Amino acid sequence: MKKSKIFSLLAIAATALLLVSCGKKSSSTKTTTITVGASAVPHAQILKHVQPQLKKEGVNLKIKVFQDYVLPNKALASGDIDANYFQHIPFLKQWNQKNKGNLIDAGAVHLEPISVFSKKYKHLKDLPNNATVLVSSNTPDYGRVLTIFKDAGLITIKKGVDITSATFSDIASNPKHLQFKHSYEPKLMPQLYKNNEGDAVVINANYAVQSGLNPITQSIAIEKSSSPYKNIIAIRPNEKNNKAIKKLVKALQSKSTQSWIKKHYKGAVLPVKATN
Repeated sequence: MKKSKIFSLLAIAATALLLVSCGKKSSSTKTTTITVGASAVPHAQILKHVQPQLKKEGVNLKIKVFQDYVLPNKALASGDIDANYFQHIPFLKQWNQKNKGNLIDAGAVHLEPISVFSKKYKHLKDLPNNATVLVSSNTPDYGRVLTIFKDAGLITIKKGVDITSATFSDIASNPKHLQFKHSYEPKLMPQLYKNNEGDAVVINANYAVQSGLNPITQSIAIEKSSSPYKNIIAIRPNEKNNKAIKKLVKALQSKSTQSWIKKHYKGAVLPVKATN
């Protein structure tokens, strides 16, 4: 056999061995599975959007949907899930204080502007004396509600009060004697609006969008985009160096995901500033 043929055969064999070894290496790439608890809309939807990208990066993202604001942090604290995505920082801080928790913020993703809806009035300033305003029982959102009414010139807040922890007892003046009723579950607010209860109803964007309402076009007042109530990924402190969690946050904060949020929700959900 000629030397040239021998060299050719050896080269082919070497190439084949190289391809086999590369195949074995790629097939043995370790995949990390993480489970993230989330509200159905928009959180779980946004997580599903980044699933394909994370899969390419070796992260198998599982999503556990919660229908309330009570269970996600309990599940995270107990170790049933690896992270959650449903809350803003003031909510997390209050939960930690009440439950002696130590959950932490791993990164902000979006803002769900809380809005005021009314079937009776077209503008917030049109609310009459003694109008009834229905608000959920979610205490960490009270500062958001008060800010909307304060900015509209309908109330003032006591001096020195931190608006992120303010309650309705911190109202200093209320010339129209607006009646704020706040004993309702957050998820019930869209139905109260549809039933024409109260003069105005304050609804979180996730429940508004989930029920078919558009905060941008249908509300009579909406929270400003400069609000500090951005929704975050929350984790246990021992997970802060978890590479899979870091990949998740990076994917959620990427320019492509943030652009998708802006386009998909048409302003009802606002993206945070993209980091990459």
